[in-house]
Amino acid sequence: MIQAEAILDKMKHQKINYDKVLRKMIRNWENEGVRPSILLHSCCAPCSTYTLEFLSEHADIAIYFANPNIHPKNEYLRRVRVQEQFVSDFNARTGHHVQYIEAPYQPHEFMKMAKSRGLTEEPEGGARCTACFGMRLEMVAEAAVELGYDYFGSAITLSPKKNAQLINEIGLDVQQLYDVKYLPSDFKKNKGYERSIAMCKDYDIFRQCYCGCVFAAQQQGIDFKTINQQAKAFLTQLDSHSV
Repeated sequence: MIQAEAILDKMKHQKINYDKVLRKMIRNWENEGVRPSILLHSCCAPCSTYTLEFLSEHADIAIYFANPNIHPKNEYLRRVRVQEQFVSDFNARTGHHVQYIEAPYQPHEFMKMAKSRGLTEEPEGGARCTACFGMRLEMVAEAAVELGYDYFGSAITLSPKKNAQLINEIGLDVQQLYDVKYLPSDFKKNKGYERSIAMCKDYDIFRQCYCGCVFAAQQQGIDFKTINQQAKAFLTQLDSHSV
């Protein structure tokens, strides 16, 4: 199967549109008659909406929820449950068989990384975010190798608040460290973000008010006590309905 570099080499000296790169790769899959397997990192259910709708037509997808940056724990658990429920609802509606895999929750690893590199005071979108993208992309690449997937990638490029160019550059660098191909993307293109908003309404998906990082949230003035209470109430309500 084609690797991104085969396409990127032909696009030198021009700004790279990673959505076009992905679509060229998909056309190559179709021409070869293959349906690859992709382990796709997701930071939250909203980012996975249009992403799954688009990719599942062309590949076998598993969502990999690996986000040690999310704080507090109850908020992490809320996002886990929302993500897992969306995958289940999406499969039920569409007949697809997207898998859901959750990595161990290890927030101490994110904290250690941020503190050891002196990144705790960085603004959102700065060097801490770059390091966080790298950390999570390495987690999904490592898991993709262990589980035997053809590609690893991330749904984060759907967000207009995240730097898709940077995420793709990091993903291509991580690819050099692991025996698995990186899937380039810019899912917000072609009205992908607008479609995600519509799908969130359609599936009644919770949309969080901050990325999850304790340092960025503090800079935004997020009230963790309120977030924790709301998340705990959300989880309690879900559990009561499942009884």
